[in-house]
Amino acid sequence: MEKDTHTDDQIKKFYELKNIAVIGMSTNPEKAAHYVPKYLDERGYNIIPMNPTADEILGKKCYHELSDIPYNIDIVDVFRPSEQVLPVISEAIKLKPKVIWLQEGIHNLEAESLAQKAGIEVVFNRCMLAEHRRLF
Repeated sequence: MEKDTHTDDQIKKFYELKNIAVIGMSTNPEKAAHYVPKYLDERGYNIIPMNPTADEILGKKCYHELSDIPYNIDIVDVFRPSEQVLPVISEAIKLKPKVIWLQEGIHNLEAESLAQKAGIEVVFNRCMLAEHRRLF
């Protein structure tokens, strides 16, 4: 899989953003889609869970659709298989986040290209927890 080309300085700047919508956030503490956003939540980030099968995760209201989220979103953090990313990104672009972050193992050129054309930074195949630990 291709390697994301953002520099450490660019990635560090992304962590200055605080509102993170987590697409595919899990209720299962064993899954990365749960413990990664939990780690960020514990470090002061405003995690906004998105999961159509849950009403609440980590004591926070869980949204079923991106369009339901009533706040400005800085980062859309995606925990979905690569082949399911395109509709998610198409929806996310409407919210005009500054960054779309595709977690480790997720890469979809078509979706990434759409987001970049809309002026949104795209990070792919990187883990927000691992990068945060590495850089801070």
